[in-house]
Amino acid sequence: MPKRMRALRASLVLLACVMTACTGGPGGDGANAPAPSPAAGATPAPRRPNILVVVADDLGYNDLGYNGGEIATPTLDALAREGVIFTDFYAAPTCSPTRAMLLSGTDSHVAGLGNMAEAIALMPEQQGKPGYEGYLNERVATLPELLRDGGYHTYMAGKWHLGLEEDQSPAARGFDRSYALLQAGGGHFDDLALFGGKSRYRENGKEVELPADFYSTRFFSDRIIGDIESHRADGRPWFAYLAYSAPHWPLQAPAESIATYAGRYDAGYDALVAARLARLKQLGLVAEDVVASPREPDQPAWDALTPEQKLREARKMEIFAAMVDDLDSHFGRVVEYLRSSGQYDDTFIFFMSDNGPEGHDGHDFPPLRQWMQSCCDLSDANMGRPNSYVMYGPNWARAGDTPARMFKHYTLEGGIHVPAFAHYPKGFRGGRRTAAFATVKDVLPTLLALAGIGHPGTHYRGRDIAPLQGSSMLPVLHGEADTVHAPDEVMGWELFGRKALRQGRWKLVWTEPPYGRGEWELHDLQTDPAELRDLGAGEPERVAALRDAWQDYARENGVLPGMTLDAAMARMQNAPPASPPAARR
Repeated sequence: MPKRMRALRASLVLLACVMTACTGGPGGDGANAPAPSPAAGATPAPRRPNILVVVADDLGYNDLGYNGGEIATPTLDALAREGVIFTDFYAAPTCSPTRAMLLSGTDSHVAGLGNMAEAIALMPEQQGKPGYEGYLNERVATLPELLRDGGYHTYMAGKWHLGLEEDQSPAARGFDRSYALLQAGGGHFDDLALFGGKSRYRENGKEVELPADFYSTRFFSDRIIGDIESHRADGRPWFAYLAYSAPHWPLQAPAESIATYAGRYDAGYDALVAARLARLKQLGLVAEDVVASPREPDQPAWDALTPEQKLREARKMEIFAAMVDDLDSHFGRVVEYLRSSGQYDDTFIFFMSDNGPEGHDGHDFPPLRQWMQSCCDLSDANMGRPNSYVMYGPNWARAGDTPARMFKHYTLEGGIHVPAFAHYPKGFRGGRRTAAFATVKDVLPTLLALAGIGHPGTHYRGRDIAPLQGSSMLPVLHGEADTVHAPDEVMGWELFGRKALRQGRWKLVWTEPPYGRGEWELHDLQTDPAELRDLGAGEPERVAALRDAWQDYARENGVLPGMTLDAAMARMQNAPPASPPAARR
């Protein structure tokens, strides 16, 4: 039986379960009491839409079919083409800052993730400082809190990465029901955890052990279906946050899924870059004269690899493609559930990736390389299995975001320019693309406007909170406007000491050597999306103005000087060794 047919059959079995004997759904009753019934004779208010936000982890802009990718993603492609595709949508350079911005509508330096929690632990100079708590702090009101206050059921399944403790969990920040992976880099078949120990999961706030038959993408899809079904009879709208941990490393997928892509990438990463760039041009997403950013100087051409190296590299991409395919397939079951239960037309869907593709391969950082070698079987024959821990590296990542430069962790386009689309045929005309610049901070105000709920401003539940920074995308979605932000509005980024500022078509970026020049560079993204031509020498006044604007951004958001990721890992290497992980061979 083909893989997608098996996925559909699994969905029908689950649907039969949640509609009959297990209508309570996994995880017990929700935290909210039912909304009061309308008074007798009262005219019921128009039903507000359900809201489904889907976040993929480390998915590249070009990994989806509708953006020129060759991986089979029919569910996402169909929704995107029926909806409104954002071609100029931006996230943070890594996962937890993006998630903090998504759920708060503010900058990550305000919401508690001015740096990754794992990096803050290595940087005493940032510890204890406002905005660097390493979890989603109390200075913000969260999207699920506000929607729940407004009468929505709220559900979450997948990767949280916004706090480890119970009072920092999804259950404490507005979700009625949740099943959350608390950290990054968790195994997709079991509780394999980065740097030893076990990955931690919380169900409705309480720590739990994973079930025996666990595969992250399938499990999170099942959970969200069960949670939505659990309260369907009461007629209240719901908000569901489906945060897949795929295709984040470790690269792991069922053998049958990997087999689908056997031999598909034997032509190599250079050929894939060329093929994807050609399709982007055919789709009109980049100009005909755009060239791809080059390989990093220390990376070999595909033709320079030995036959054995080519086989290993191709296998990595086969597994990655299988993970993306599986994400689409299992999300397809969620979409089919919405259709079969009559909720599809009333559901607003927003899809995005949390950052650009992951280009590190573990060899960049000695502590990570040493742990991978000690924890797992890294042999070619074992790749993709539960006790394997591999990454696909910078050359396949280059294909994931071509023509952009670099990848996750960087404020260059490859790290922050991500795929995104909105789908709501009942609410707006689809079948179109918009070049309106938008960011992850704009999601919260968009969803509040859609639900008819106001933001509390600067005071919430007896405490002062940060004001909203994002803007609603609804005028663009309704076709009433061409822009989300005013032309002179700026958007800033900072992570690991890497900085950027965007104003219209202009972008100022700073990256340390050897990845950049260690000085501000100016790029015109309209003519140079790969950021290959520094125009700063000819535009000194513009550089000065944008540099001043970045300083304003940093001051307003409490940005502290950051240590580069390389320096943090070097500090980690010199730290006292942790307890060695148990072997997983």
